[in-house]
Amino acid sequence: MNQLIISAATEGESVSPLMPNIWEMGVVLVGFAVLMYIVVKFVVPMFEKTFAERAEAIEGGIAKAEQAQAEASAALEEYKQQLTDARAEANRIREEARAEGAQILADLKAKAAAESARITEQAHAAIESERQAAVVSLRSEVGTLATTLAGRIVGEALTDDERAARVVDRFLADLETQNAGAAK
Repeated sequence: MNQLIISAATEGESVSPLMPNIWEMGVVLVGFAVLMYIVVKFVVPMFEKTFAERAEAIEGGIAKAEQAQAEASAALEEYKQQLTDARAEANRIREEARAEGAQILADLKAKAAAESARITEQAHAAIESERQAAVVSLRSEVGTLATTLAGRIVGEALTDDERAARVVDRFLADLETQNAGAAK
């Protein structure tokens, strides 16, 4: 049966089975031309529009990225400058604090030296006044002892205060000259 269908289809034609039918080729070419027209007229412009939008979005994104990069670089430079300024300020403050500490230390040393000199001067004055008091006390005791001793040696009492004072002064002067001669 297949043989019958094939022979019926090829009855009118004497063409090779490998060659297509001209009418079929024409219909296919017209269909292809219509399809090509639709693709070129409607589909390609949509693709072109989408491509242009994407390209524009990418270029805008690149521009935004470059702008963000420039802003980041500027912020980084500003940060570095602020950091440098902060370090310089910290060094200046540190040096000021050192200088101020040295000044305070020098002031305290000067005050301590002045206080030490004042205390030493007061101590010398106190010692001098105590020495003077001791000398006066010793003079009166030595004077009393000297008059008593002189009275015992002479055999009479030296009750005259003026004479006793002269005897004591002479005795002490002689004693000081002997001490001065011995010290040399």
